[in-house]
Amino acid sequence: MSTGATRRPQLTADDYFVGVRDRNLSVFAQALTAIESSSPRHRPIAEDLLTRLLPYTGNALRVGITGVPGVGKSTFIEALGMHLVRRGLLVAVLAVDPSSGVSGGSILGDKTRMNELASEANAFIRPSPAAGTLGGVANKTRETMFIAEAAGYDVILVETVGVGQSETMVCDMTDCFLALMLPGAGDELQGIKRGLLELADVIAVNKADGENRKAAELAARQYHTALESLTGHDREKAPTILTCSARDDAGIESVWEAIEKKCERRRETNEFVERRQRQNLRWLWALVDEHLRRSIQTHPVVKQIYCDIEQQVLEGQMPAAAGARKIFSALGLE
Repeated sequence: MSTGATRRPQLTADDYFVGVRDRNLSVFAQALTAIESSSPRHRPIAEDLLTRLLPYTGNALRVGITGVPGVGKSTFIEALGMHLVRRGLLVAVLAVDPSSGVSGGSILGDKTRMNELASEANAFIRPSPAAGTLGGVANKTRETMFIAEAAGYDVILVETVGVGQSETMVCDMTDCFLALMLPGAGDELQGIKRGLLELADVIAVNKADGENRKAAELAARQYHTALESLTGHDREKAPTILTCSARDDAGIESVWEAIEKKCERRRETNEFVERRQRQNLRWLWALVDEHLRRSIQTHPVVKQIYCDIEQQVLEGQMPAAAGARKIFSALGLE
């Protein structure tokens, strides 16, 4: 009598395709795992699945959400998700957690922070560890987003860790970019990155409740003044600025209306389609860069020398440019 655990049968691309299109949550979750996997045996299945599902993607509204730690992103996303579910929409949340330095796994556990939304049949939450990926966006977030669209989800909410280049990365894969801010503009306004203000489509000052209400309203006015100096009086380019309270479920509907209006204006001018086309091209070259780096590092000749080159660069014994030239020379690319 065998005492070993029963192994789950290996699904085929056909199984994944049918399961995703039927929104079978068990198969859907397994498909996402296969897409996110770095195992060589999963790569052909993942590519085949993405190719077959591509005609069924593109119908969801993709919204990126960022903000500094403590701004209440998870509370806000749950409140927004519940608002959308109550409107009869299917919502997928792709929440990119900071990764554990020990295991590489997610350490915040978004499902435990969004209990109400996680229990909704019309909502799906996928916590994914950033695992050191530049920009705080998981390596396969774009692919995961496409799978969710093919499964019929109407709105995709992408939460980032809100550090480093995450603002640019999430803007490059979504239709609308929402920046959550804290009340008390003072020091925050002085230190805010101009780039973030230029990327944001909607700025919502969260936690506008109780004693924070007046501070939040003041912050919104100060953001508006600061943005006027950057964008002039061009209302089309300027982000919409609002206040809200995710805790009290106040102002959430107004934030969503602002997101919808931004996207509708872009559709009217064809900017919506052009934005997605540019994003696809950037995605293409990001994948090329990723595969080139992996191929170079695993090349048998480079494997013999790159550790030594890295060590010399690390210790300041060799300029980085010289190290790169040595690697290219080993590949015969000089």
